[in-house]
Amino acid sequence: MNSIFLRIYGGMLLILIVVSLLALLGIRLVSEFRDEAYREDIATGTFRLMADNLQPMEGAERLRALAAWTRLIGVSLQLKPLIELDLDSRQRTQLARGRVLVKPTLDDEVRVFSRVDENMVLTTDIQRITEQLGRATLFLLVDELVRHPESDMPGRLQRLRRDKQFGYPLMLTRIRETDLDADQRRRLEEFDTVMTLGPDGYSVLLYMKVTDTDWVLRLGPLYQMEDYPRELLLITVLLVLTLSGLLIYLLVRQLERRLTSLEAAAMLLTHGNLDARVDASGQDPVGRVARAFNDMASHLQRLMKIQQEMIGAVSHELRTPIARLRFGLEMVETSKNEVDTAHYVHGMDADLSELDILVDEILTYARLEQGAPALSMVLVNVPELIERVVSELAPLNKAVTIEVVDNSYHRAKAVDAEQRYLTRAISNLITNAMRHASSQVRVSCRVVYGRCVVSIEDDGPGIETHLREKVFTPFLRLDDSRTRASGGYGLGLSIVRRVMYWHNGTAHASSSDALGGADFVLEWPLRRG
Repeated sequence: MNSIFLRIYGGMLLILIVVSLLALLGIRLVSEFRDEAYREDIATGTFRLMADNLQPMEGAERLRALAAWTRLIGVSLQLKPLIELDLDSRQRTQLARGRVLVKPTLDDEVRVFSRVDENMVLTTDIQRITEQLGRATLFLLVDELVRHPESDMPGRLQRLRRDKQFGYPLMLTRIRETDLDADQRRRLEEFDTVMTLGPDGYSVLLYMKVTDTDWVLRLGPLYQMEDYPRELLLITVLLVLTLSGLLIYLLVRQLERRLTSLEAAAMLLTHGNLDARVDASGQDPVGRVARAFNDMASHLQRLMKIQQEMIGAVSHELRTPIARLRFGLEMVETSKNEVDTAHYVHGMDADLSELDILVDEILTYARLEQGAPALSMVLVNVPELIERVVSELAPLNKAVTIEVVDNSYHRAKAVDAEQRYLTRAISNLITNAMRHASSQVRVSCRVVYGRCVVSIEDDGPGIETHLREKVFTPFLRLDDSRTRASGGYGLGLSIVRRVMYWHNGTAHASSSDALGGADFVLEWPLRRG
């Protein structure tokens, strides 16, 4: 996936999906935990009270109590040995610590466990917390309270709430102080159970009068559990946003780090450190930009090096003709006859022509080297161009024969090229070959696998293998037979290579199998782009 947009979009989509699934799973787990805690809060006090009351009883007495509580609660209560229960070690530990265990079953019910003694456990299956369970709790509590003096009942009730771990408020109030109407008070006097809504309208209150007292036992308020309370949803949203932000940050952090590295390298390059490079791994746009940056830095470094070399080389090349011009001027001033003066003037004119040629070479190379020149690509008939160049150059050295080899020229009659620069490149190579040939130069043109190939061979001394790449270096002239004696400034082949570079082609030197000398080959695609 090389598109930054697709990578970031795909990563964010994956992050949102994963975080949403995690959020749903978290909400479900929290809801299950809250549901279990809610059921335990509701059931703990009642079943702990019953289990503690069963503990001192014997077999028949326990059965009678279970039967009475079963009628009171409306569910079947049973005593089962602990070893027969399907409980894990954690659940058994909870029972041993006096906790009431509420375990979901497969029938949308819950199974309640409360330990009676070391071997027996009180258990029952409840589908939901009903009003009848609340009434049963009131009866059990009243039964406990009537065993104590009336003045001790409030303290006893709070101890029961604390010791039996009731998960809701229990309170004793005088009947005249209750917020009940006359009919509800009458029902209490008749020892009925009264259920009312709490002041907030979302809770339930249960009332029962304690026998032979003025006390009324109030249970509640009892709230129905919200599956998804606002606080839980708010916390979940904050966690989702935080986790999403963290994961998205990690997603874009690598991209940010790479861009920061690129920026740092650019700053180094700005301050003159041309060796600055960046990691160019990856096929995404950042990787391509990094490779382009490295190429740019290398190009700048090469240009600076070439500029330094060119300054040195140009100053060296200019020194000789300028020195000759100065000498010629001095000789003209001291000349005594017109023949000597004409001779010196003719020499100075030759020096000026040499300087003009040198400046033209330097400007041409600079245009090709410094950046993309203004190329006007047209369809060029390469064989005709070669014939024209040969006809112009052949008279310059009659001692060398230039042979144009016919290699099905009609196949290269429509090649994309910049005619002016291509003419210059072929002309430079033919001139170079004529300069170093003994007697013969051969020029051929052919099309190979969709590429135009032009070859210029000579029968001169050739070029050693390790020097074939160096000959394209600006201002370089070899120390063998291809020396200063043969003329030139060392820019011709450099210009040829740059021309081929801007044609998306190559220029290289090898040996000629036919003539035994050097073989310079130009190669570029028939169609640009």
